[in-house]
This record gives sequence, structure tokens and C-alpha cells, in this order.
Amino acid sequence: MELLKSDADADIDAGISEIANYYAGKTILITGATGFMGKVLVEKLLRSCADLNAIYLLIRTKKGVEPSVRKEQYFKCVIFSKLLEKNPEILQKVRVIKGDVLEPNLGLNDNDINTLASNVQIVFHCAANVRFDQPLRPMVNMNVVGTLKVLQLAEKMTHLQALVHVSTSYCQCNERVLEERAYPAPQNPFTIIEMVETMDDAALAEITPKLLNGLPNTYAYSKALSEDLICRYNKKLPIIITRPSIVTAAIHEPLPGWIEGVNGPTGLMIGAARGVIRSMHCNPDYASTVIPVDKAINGMILCGYERGKASEKLKSSEQNQVEFCNLCISSKALMSWGESIETGRKFFYETPLSFALWYPGVSIKRNYYHHLFCVIFFHYLPAYFIDFWLLLFGRKPFLVNVQRKISTGLKLLQYYTTKDWDFRNERFQELSSTLNAKDEELFDTSVSQVNWDLYISNYIRGMRTYILGESDDTLPHAKVVLRRLYILDWVSKILFYSLTFWFLWTHLDGFVERSDAFIRSSLHIIYHEQNSTIHT
Repeated sequence: MELLKSDADADIDAGISEIANYYAGKTILITGATGFMGKVLVEKLLRSCADLNAIYLLIRTKKGVEPSVRKEQYFKCVIFSKLLEKNPEILQKVRVIKGDVLEPNLGLNDNDINTLASNVQIVFHCAANVRFDQPLRPMVNMNVVGTLKVLQLAEKMTHLQALVHVSTSYCQCNERVLEERAYPAPQNPFTIIEMVETMDDAALAEITPKLLNGLPNTYAYSKALSEDLICRYNKKLPIIITRPSIVTAAIHEPLPGWIEGVNGPTGLMIGAARGVIRSMHCNPDYASTVIPVDKAINGMILCGYERGKASEKLKSSEQNQVEFCNLCISSKALMSWGESIETGRKFFYETPLSFALWYPGVSIKRNYYHHLFCVIFFHYLPAYFIDFWLLLFGRKPFLVNVQRKISTGLKLLQYYTTKDWDFRNERFQELSSTLNAKDEELFDTSVSQVNWDLYISNYIRGMRTYILGESDDTLPHAKVVLRRLYILDWVSKILFYSLTFWFLWTHLDGFVERSDAFIRSSLHIIYHEQNSTIHT
């Protein structure tokens, strides 16, 4: 099985794409284009909607590298290779605008604002801080204030037909059922913006737990605030809020298994494959609420199409209503967390990593205290033991720090693996119901026939190839390493159980004698106390 052959390369000759026809001649603005989802969105639009007029990418200067230089680096990404081989001129339609979501007016100069305001018809707002461990200030500045700036720019766009905002299906974690509708945020978003602007870090840190109101982290909280903020633009702009669940590697396009970044399940997979994650607190029966990135991106493009077509029919902007679409897979079509982890374990043994600290063997614990016991004995104690020997040999210890980071990551992730949600996705399912055969193939969102075993296999191969830089040529060596670790693992287990048995065998008699003497002594004391009481 070859990983890098894309299903998207097959030519689809029959029929006409209504969606591509809609995007033809359109000018699009994308924020967050350099992120994981942003790259897949740009590649998909350029490949499947090649007749669009232009795509503006809002890109900031990063580490002294100007946006124009970053554009050159951007299109060197492997996902653009086949597109540029077939149609290198398509890059002429990509225009970089220097800007920053964190800057006033998005960091745009007056000329750029005028250009965007007079030309853009569709906006995809993907820019976001997606980390779960951030304090309140950077999350609000990026995800809430940044969204406000995009809305203010959108108000100036005279030809705007659709603004597609990327939120998350975990924006209302306190709700067992998430419907495709608006939910009020815990607080007024403008009040929180003012607090962030006026309060110091210590005061914000103190008040953050109260503000979260049960939400697991500042990311979910900031997304709830952003949605509330957007709803205050109801009837002003043609907006649709998309809520993807946990976005994972591509299932088909641009390349099967393509993944970028180590957030969420990907980081867990790498830690398990390295042998440093041995235990995970999880309910194995709950659905693994993931969605392949290409399915989510197709859903976003369809949402932009549907919202834009509706805007064309509206006679007045006052008829605009903020719409919602949960980009989620129904629980019945998903694997459970237990099935996903067991399947992943199987394919890790077939496609191991070239470097691992121990034989992969992560296991699921339903009970938190059982998991905590295993973390102490199978995460931290071996880490301290190995670091101790590294110090003896004059090497720098590192494994305890690694385990601390892993424990932090597991605590953040276990919130999502120990709870069960019902994400309603009627609109997402209906998106493809009116498409013609051509669009069903080009912008496929169906997941009912997903081969999850093949997907997880490609996911692991993609993780090896695109994140860790290990080609298939390294597999023979990796399998040798795995075999050695397997033997070492069994030798260690045999030694441990042998020493335990020897210790108990050699000390059991003494332990029994001391226990018997203790019991006899206790009974003797009780007997005398009772006799004393009777005589008294």
C-alpha cells in the first residue's frame, strides 16, 4: 500500500461542478492560511475552483521573514507539489497581504483595506490560537478581538456574499447536546475584551476560573465568546459559523494521511509510539469525535457556497441571519476511543518509529486513580531511574521533563476522552444531498463508508513521513529496533516478577511470624483488659 498516491488526482470528466461555477470569478480572503486547516483550504480552492479570480492571504511578518518570502516557503509544502506541477500559473491568483490579526485594523494599510473592501466577496476566517494551555489574555486577543477586527473589515466590503467563521464543536462543553444554533456566552464578549485591556496578568489569572464557568480551558471559552460576538452582527453580515470537531489527518486529499502539528490525538500517537505514554485516562466506549481535515474543509467550502447563494437572492442585508453548521461525524459512523487506540496499536507494530525509548504499550484506564497509579509507576519512576543513570554517566537528564509535559497534555486531553457529547449535524448531512454527481466527488463530505482501519494506517504513516521525517526506507531498521525493545520489555518484566517473587518467598516466613506474634499480643492485651473490666 502506497501512502502518497492521492485519490484527488483522478480526473473527473463527466458533469459540471455547480460549486466551482459559483466560486468562478470570486475574490476570496483567508485568514489563518498558514495553519493546518488553512493550507488544505487554499490547496483545495486552487485545485477544485481554479477559475476563481483571486485569493488574498493575510500573512504576518514572522521572525523577521517578510510575507512575500513566507509565500515562497509556503508553496514548497508537499501538499502543493502536484497542483503546481500541473498548473504552476495558478499561483498568480494568490496574493499576499501583509497583516496581523493581533494588530490594530489587522495591521493593514489604507490601500490594502480599500482593495479588500472593494473586491472581496467571500471570507474564510480560520485564524485562531488553538492551544489548550494558554492564559486568558492571548486567547481573547487572538480569538475574540481578532474576530471583531475581521467583522469590522467585513462591514466595509461592498460585495460580500459570505463570511465563513471557523469555531469548534467544543465551544459549549457544558452542553451535553450541541445543536446547530446560537448559544449565549457565559459573559458579554465586550466586557471581557475591556477586562483584558485593563487588568494585569495576576488579576486575570485569579478571575479566570470563575469566568470559565465550568469550561475546560480558555480556548473553548474564547470560542464561545467569539460566537456570541458574531451573533451581535446578526442581520448585518451574511455569516455562517462552522464548528468542526477534533480535526485529524487527511483521509483522501491533498494526500492520504497528511498531517501537520502535534496537537490532540497526533501528539498522543507519537508519545505512545515512542513508548513514553503507557497509560491514558479514557472511556473506551465513547465515540472518538474526530473528522478528517479534508472532510471538514469540503464542508467549509460547501457552507460558503450555500451562504453565498442565499445572499445573492436576498434583496436586503437586513434579511441576513447568522447560520450554523456542526462539521461533525455522527457517533454511529465513528470508531470508539477504545477501538481507535487498539487499531493504532496494531499498526504501530507494523510501521514502528526508528527511535523509541521503550516498547509501545499504551493502555486505557477507565478509573482516574488507576490511571494515576500507572502514571506514577510506569511514567515517572522509569523516568527518574533513567535520568539518574544519565547523570551518573555525565549526560544531561531529560526524561522527567518529558513526562511532565506529557502529563500536562494528557490532563488537557482526558477531558475530551472521558465525556460523551451529541453533536447534531443535520445541516452538515444535508449539504451534500442537493449536489450533483460531479460535486459529490469533488467536495465529498460523506463518511458512512469510511474504512477506519485504512485511515488509521495512513494516519500513522503520515505522522512518520510528514511530522517525524521518517520515510518508508527506514521501516526495516525501525522493525529491528522494535524487536529489540520487545525483547528488552519481556526481560524487564521477567526480572521484575522474579525479584518480587524472590523477595516475598524469602521474607514471607518472617512476615507471617511477626504477624502471628502481633495478633497473639493484641489478643492477649484485649483479654487482660476484659478481665480487668469484669473484676472492676
